[in-house]
Parts: sequence; C-alpha cells; structure tokens
Amino acid sequence: MLRRALLLAVLGLAFVPAAASAARPAIGVGEQSAAMFADKNWQRLKAPRVRLVVSWDALWVPWERADVDRYMAAARRAQARVLVTFAHSRVEGHEDDIPGNATWRRLFAQFRKRYPQVREFQSWNEANHGTQPVSRAPRRAAALYDVMRSSCPRCTISAPAVLDLPNMLSWLRRFRAATKHKPRIWSLHNYLDANRNRSSGTRKLLRAVKGQVWFTETGGIANRWVSGRKTRNYTVRRAATAVRRVFKLAALSSRVKRIYFYNWFAPPERRPRWDSGLIGPTGKPRPAYDVIRRELARRR
Repeated sequence: MLRRALLLAVLGLAFVPAAASAARPAIGVGEQSAAMFADKNWQRLKAPRVRLVVSWDALWVPWERADVDRYMAAARRAQARVLVTFAHSRVEGHEDDIPGNATWRRLFAQFRKRYPQVREFQSWNEANHGTQPVSRAPRRAAALYDVMRSSCPRCTISAPAVLDLPNMLSWLRRFRAATKHKPRIWSLHNYLDANRNRSSGTRKLLRAVKGQVWFTETGGIANRWVSGRKTRNYTVRRAATAVRRVFKLAALSSRVKRIYFYNWFAPPERRPRWDSGLIGPTGKPRPAYDVIRRELARRR
C-alpha cells in the first residue's frame, strides 16, 4: 500500500504544469516622483518594489540630494523596497564625467550611510546608450561595478542595465572581460521587444549571460513626439498590448526574476518626448495599469 501511494504521488507531481511550478517574476515600478507612494492606485497594486535613478554625484548637488531625501522618506513610510540605479551627472558641463575609483568608493559609502535601508543597487543606467558616458567606456563601468561589489559584499548589486540596442552584446562583452567580480544579476531594458512585437533582444541577452535577469525598465509607450512630430505607432491601447508582451518575454526563461515597469505618472505636456505612464495626466489609470493589476490579482 505504501509503495502504491508513493507511486501515485510521483505520477501526480509529473503532471503539474511547468508554469504552475515555476516562480513568477516579482513586479515593481520605476518612478522618480515620491508622489507615487500617496497614490491609491499604487497602494492598490500591493507591489512594493520600486526603482529610482539617481545621478552618481547626487549627494554633491543640494537640490538632487533633497529630492532623494524626500523620495527615500516617502518610500520608507510606504514600506517600499527601493532599487537604486546610478546614472550620469545632471550638472551642466559634467554630463560626460565618470568618477574615479577612489571617488566612487567614497561616494557609494556616503550614499549607503545616508540611506541604510537601501540594500539593492544597479551600477549604471542604460550603460550602452549614447547619453551615458560609460557607453564609450565599458572598462570604466566594470571598474565602478567592482568597487560596489567589493565595498558592500552583502548588498544585492546588478550589472549595469543595457538597452536592447544593436550594440548591446558588444558592450556587454567588453564589460564582462574587464570585471573582477563575476556578475550574478544582469539587467535589461527591452522597450524595443515590448513595443515592436519581437523577442530578439531579450533572447540574445538570455543566451549571452548566466545568472538572474531583471527587466529593470520596460513597458508600453503611450505617446511620443520627436522633432515636433508624433510617433503614430504609440497609443494608450498599444501600450497595454506592449505590457502584455512583457509578461510573455519574461516567460521565455525562469531566470527572469524581476520586472520594473516604467513609469507611473504621464508627463503633463501635450507633446511629450516620452510617455510610458501607467497613470494618465488626469490621474486616471490607463489600460496598461489594468493589465498589471489583473496579473497581480491572479497571483494572490
């Protein structure tokens, strides 16, 4: 009888669907405004993971330091879990500066001392994009990543985020060749895959790296104006379709552990350069928000 019961149990486990047994990636939101934490729509999601991008020299700039202080205080009150990503300086004339190792070690220690609740970091934002100084210096990006890993062994630290652009793999190869600490977490911003109904960029990254993969910035583009012209491919409805596609992209591999949708609030201007907001200019949730809300509801 015991042998038969064990056999039936094994057979039963064999028929458990793979999707049911695999853990789904955690969902979060990337947003620069602390006002998100007071929004009942965000509270309703019950998805406490958030992502904040800060300049590498933010603590040197009074207004940026004050912004980060406000954000961190609001996040702490809301019991949000903040992933901090560093990026280029916003000081005019210093956008192309890259800190030296000693400077970065000191600043990173100061940042952790000021915000001890933050234990998750991403070493650089969209590192292969031309607006970032490290796009032309992957070896320097590797050195900054190594400084962070050696400075805080107990922190969770992702490799720099990369966009699914044509230069993604070549940048990553040079970065990886220069690192002393083997990255365990890789981050992708797969806007092109999500909004162009493709999966090639995500698949390329998954084939190229080992370890966890996070989509730290992704989602649907609802509105975009370039050089005074509206990009007609981007609408509120198509943005919702792109968000659905993000979940399909995440299902490509069980190594995809997190998804951060960017962003929460739509910009107020009529002709925004970029609008991927889940909440419209009037404060009303958009269809893309409903897609995420329903996905989270299915998990509970």
